[in-house]
Amino acid sequence: MNYFLVLTLTGLAAGMIYAALALALVLVWRATRVVNFAQGAMAMATTYIALAVFQLTGNYWFGFVAALAAGFVIGAVAERGIVRWVENGPPLNAVILTLGLLLILEAVVPMIWGAQIRSFPAPFSIAAMQVGGVFIPVSPFNIFTIGVVLLVMVALLVLFRFTGLGLSMRAAAFAPEIARLLGVRVGRLLTFGWGLATVAGALAGLLVAPTLLLYPNNMDAILVYGFTAAVLGGLDSPIGALVGGLAMGLALSFIGGYLGPDLETAGALAILIAILMVRPQGLFVHAAERRV
Repeated sequence: MNYFLVLTLTGLAAGMIYAALALALVLVWRATRVVNFAQGAMAMATTYIALAVFQLTGNYWFGFVAALAAGFVIGAVAERGIVRWVENGPPLNAVILTLGLLLILEAVVPMIWGAQIRSFPAPFSIAAMQVGGVFIPVSPFNIFTIGVVLLVMVALLVLFRFTGLGLSMRAAAFAPEIARLLGVRVGRLLTFGWGLATVAGALAGLLVAPTLLLYPNNMDAILVYGFTAAVLGGLDSPIGALVGGLAMGLALSFIGGYLGPDLETAGALAILIAILMVRPQGLFVHAAERRV
């Protein structure tokens, strides 16, 4: 029973990271109908920036903020300078561009910082807690991970539900021509949406690096898990990204704990295939469409 509890709590913490990356994919999909396969590489690059700032200043939070800011800039530049040129063309063009961007980032980053595996600091201990002699199978960093991702989810919910900016972003994503007729600057909002999505991806990179370590392709497997979580919840649903991420975290934790960690990737692939066969639109797509 104790082992089951350990796997559950570990899965919840990992699921929050997958949810953050799934949310990044959902935000880009909602804005431009593009699956950004470079999202993991963008997160990796911003994590390297965070480490560089941390080494320069000795302050983790300076690096944390720098990574989020860099993520916004990278996402905005990618949309404005790359994706916009093909957004009205065949969908495959955008997919190829994002795959190309992934390869470029994973080639450029080691040129700048080297390809060796690096440790990454955590703001809180990653060791399990012990309170009054009672072992609690969760670390302060796990609690921080869960809390910060939930905070981001709530902030985005408030943005899209209760602000004029969020309403304009939703209109630009789902009815761009009508939004333009109403005076909405669709292009700027799409750029902002990509920047916001890359901030969520950068957060995932920051949260996974202390335990996964940092190297040029450290986010590749996380991208697969995040993409599966996004498909599971529905690519149009931010709430689905959260639920899908948690489901993936728990499923992979149990697969790794009971069947062996070597089967985690195969487990993610099996889940993705099952979802595409049974409910390819995702679990929350109808609710998302009604809300919009």
